[in-house]
Amino acid sequence: MQGPTPSAVRSILWASAPLVVSPLTLHDKAERLAAHDLPVVAGRFVDGARADALSRLGIRTLGDLLRHYPSRYLDLSEIKALSQVHAGTEATVVGRVHEVKVKKPKPRLTITEVAIVDGSGVLIGVWFNQPWVQQRFVQGERVAFAGKVEIDFGLKRIKTPFVEKLPDEDEPRAAGRVLPVHGTTDGLSTGWLRRLIAAAVDDAADVPDHLPAQLRMDRGLVDLATALTDVHFPQSLSRADAARRRLAYDELLMVQLYMAMRRYALTREQAGVAHVIDGPALSALRAAIPFVLTDDQKRSSNEVLVDMAEPRPMNRLLLGDVGTGKTLVAAHAMAAVADTGAQTAMMAPTEVLAVQYAEKVGPLMDASGISWRLLTGATPAVERRAILSALADGEVHVLFGTHALLEQGVAFKRLTLAIVDEQHRFGVNQRLGLRAKGVSADLLVMTATPIPRSLALTLYGDLATSYLRTRPHAAAGVTTRLVKPHTATPAHQAVRAAVKDGRQAYVVCALVDESNTAQAKAATREAERLRNEVFPNLRVGLLTGRMRSADKIAVMREFREGTIDVLVATTVIEVGVDVPNATVMIIEDADRFGLAQLHQLRGRVGRGEYPGEVWLVSEACSAEARERLSVLVSTSDGFALAEADLRLRGEGQVLGDRQHGIPDLTIASLIEDLDLVEMARVDAFALVSDDPHLRQPVHAPLLRQVRRTFTEAWEWVSSG
Repeated sequence: MQGPTPSAVRSILWASAPLVVSPLTLHDKAERLAAHDLPVVAGRFVDGARADALSRLGIRTLGDLLRHYPSRYLDLSEIKALSQVHAGTEATVVGRVHEVKVKKPKPRLTITEVAIVDGSGVLIGVWFNQPWVQQRFVQGERVAFAGKVEIDFGLKRIKTPFVEKLPDEDEPRAAGRVLPVHGTTDGLSTGWLRRLIAAAVDDAADVPDHLPAQLRMDRGLVDLATALTDVHFPQSLSRADAARRRLAYDELLMVQLYMAMRRYALTREQAGVAHVIDGPALSALRAAIPFVLTDDQKRSSNEVLVDMAEPRPMNRLLLGDVGTGKTLVAAHAMAAVADTGAQTAMMAPTEVLAVQYAEKVGPLMDASGISWRLLTGATPAVERRAILSALADGEVHVLFGTHALLEQGVAFKRLTLAIVDEQHRFGVNQRLGLRAKGVSADLLVMTATPIPRSLALTLYGDLATSYLRTRPHAAAGVTTRLVKPHTATPAHQAVRAAVKDGRQAYVVCALVDESNTAQAKAATREAERLRNEVFPNLRVGLLTGRMRSADKIAVMREFREGTIDVLVATTVIEVGVDVPNATVMIIEDADRFGLAQLHQLRGRVGRGEYPGEVWLVSEACSAEARERLSVLVSTSDGFALAEADLRLRGEGQVLGDRQHGIPDLTIASLIEDLDLVEMARVDAFALVSDDPHLRQPVHAPLLRQVRRTFTEAWEWVSSG
């Protein structure tokens, strides 16, 4: 079935204003629309006031207007009678306005009720503290309400429904309609916005399709012009869905093509170092490990080493849940570098974590005959000069550190491997800056924050990925409980019992100092309260990110050595801190933390042979906050939590915020479109494998589209 013609698109607008012919030819305008570069004022019906209103919606070009997709649809082709809709269901209903009432049951509460009837029953739209709503309705006019139906005092109601004014039933253009609901703003009615979008869609009827015809046929996708028409003005919901899938695939394919081309540039067009992966240092390391590696660790270590043996740069993500042993996999890579006579830089986001790496991995390096040093902002000047001299001479094989590694004076003799831990805490320029201290150095980025598959494929599509899901030790596990502040006594009892048994505990607070604008317990205040009132017989310490570097390191050393019983801390302990003797954690104001962050914090206990207990203390009242915390209580699987977190929060601006300057998705969903993510990835990597620079004539439109999408980030495709 063919899509509506341009004239059919015009006919559905219910507009009496004549269409004005653009000075550009329709074909020229379609070309410019495809390039997204025509200013919105070039569109029909767009005067200065409407352009200003559109700019408030982020619409500045006609391409933006075409991508201002409907947030939902009102299906007027299958409207149920008011008597047939049921409580608890989402519904679109149509009727005539019978009565408008404004009530004021309390001094600060105004209730506006609009009753509509259809001959079979009555339904009431309800608005709270919006008395001006009554002015929108005229008795007898035909309207559609959409929203969740509830029963209150025996009457069907929809609270704050979406409202659409409808023409009379005897008007033929109102029959069988699926109405798009576009987000709008003050000064721009839904009717006018539809007119503007319809004109842009009309002019895009001849838009060239950048997808190769064979690819479109293989994937069962509609052409671009049909997709633009059907996503905005569909004849049926099934056509709207087909259009959405085509446009969502487009978005995802552009991301994956960019990633595939970037990965090709990083790993295929640069000469890297073929590392030795069967040398004496690696053999000594394996002999020094006091336990058997998990299958995940064996597989991931092998994947990393195989990559490093190739004469091209490695670009790999090591993704592992809390406590699965990413550091041990990284140690294998360090040993291979030492066997090659080269150097490794390992950058951590905090000094606490960098020191811990030195203390945990350093002994393994010593046992393997690998020289190493630690460089942070707290390193004394004399020691720093000695480290830099040895580094430049090649006497240091492994340098652990923080952002200090990025400083200009830190120069390696032969850096061939850059390892970035908790890479999401560093900007892309910082990661590239560390790698650039070598020549075509291998890159291994690591994270203990589980990432849903759809997000990993999209954010890190230029990286090969290794997964760690199982722990090297059969840890005793963690029990998580949710309590309110006034019922937190059992949590304090758990701390006392743990200390009595020779164990230790954390108390995590959201803030460092007390704030007039936040109700969260401040770490400094809470430490004093616990020390004086709750645990007067215990040794209570304090650790915050604001402390001097030397003081932070000293506190963590005291806690690790057991001279502190209870450590009150901020999220400075979130990543990587490993004190197996700590078995209890109390997280104050838990609803103020993200789900992934809470999982990271929880990973600090139950890491050894003793079971862990986590007490989430929260006054959370919102359903969303309670649901997030309940998910954490119900599962300790980090990847399951990551999927839940993505569903609860939505992807939002996660792409633009986290990686490579990727633009926000406007129609694709990382929650609902995993099949399209995987499909686009397969297609993109196949295209780039066949035509790395998309130079074949059939691929030229794709190349133009990718470059338009990634204007600001395009240089990174070849930056390494």
